[in-house]
Amino acid sequence: MAEGSSDNSSHVLGVSTERGTVTPTIQENFEGLSLPLRVFLLIIIISILLVSFLGNVVVCLMVYQRSAMRSAINILLASLAFADMMLAILNMPFALVTVVTTQWIFGEVFCRVSAMFFWLFVMEGVAILLIISIDRFLIIVQKQDKLSPYRAKVLIGVSWGISFCFSFPLAIGKPNLQVPSRAPQCVFGYTTEPGYHTYVVLIMLVFFFIPFMVMLYTFMGILNTVRHNAIRIHSHTMNIDMSFKTRAFTTILILFAVFTVCWAPFTTYSLVSTFNSGFYYKSDFFEISTWLLWLCYLKSALNPLIYYWRIKKFR
Repeated sequence: MAEGSSDNSSHVLGVSTERGTVTPTIQENFEGLSLPLRVFLLIIIISILLVSFLGNVVVCLMVYQRSAMRSAINILLASLAFADMMLAILNMPFALVTVVTTQWIFGEVFCRVSAMFFWLFVMEGVAILLIISIDRFLIIVQKQDKLSPYRAKVLIGVSWGISFCFSFPLAIGKPNLQVPSRAPQCVFGYTTEPGYHTYVVLIMLVFFFIPFMVMLYTFMGILNTVRHNAIRIHSHTMNIDMSFKTRAFTTILILFAVFTVCWAPFTTYSLVSTFNSGFYYKSDFFEISTWLLWLCYLKSALNPLIYYWRIKKFR
């Protein structure tokens, strides 16, 4: 939560305010859900956690142990899987506990550190998707296949470095995230601080809106090229390598669609909760946060399933 919202702590915790009113606590709100709904929610959350961890572990091990799997795109996918796996290890379990207990019990320091981990792995995942989409564009549209395994590793190193630089300020309280009482983990909360607003907008622009527009542009260019080559593909005059790369593009397009569906709501939610006090102090904000956060985590579980479905070598 934002430091600027600390004046409203009595309202957040649901105790009496100066006006004598009493607001419902997070515990009361969550327990207000029907038992079947609570059980269903927990089953979904645990399933997402297990599939995210086990599925992405298998992807990383396959690429690491088998030299035949170490193509440029598979190395990039392994980095994406590693980021998803680390989310399952360093973020999901603590968010799960907070959903069950309806309060953060891991301390203020780890609150900030977990926020850094969350955004680090999220940013890296976006960066990898962006690199892959540009690579497919260069191959299919520009007919330039320049991404070697070595260059892929260099790009992965650079992307991790950039993601760390953007996320590390959260670990040292810049901007300051307090122990959450209105969400299952540290999230951006309402504040009036201009610097806080700038950071949130910058993160959303650099790691969602701009990559989204770039990826959309590359996919539109690729689809246009594939459409013009449809007759040649149908008559088998297009070479096998290009057909394979076109299929790989379809896989990346599916990953992009999953990324958009899972992250667009959370991005919108983060922006609105930072700038709109009415939304942030809604009595059902905890439930909204929980559903949207685990929708984001769902992406980490779906990615390895997409690899197994679409890429024969992974199967």
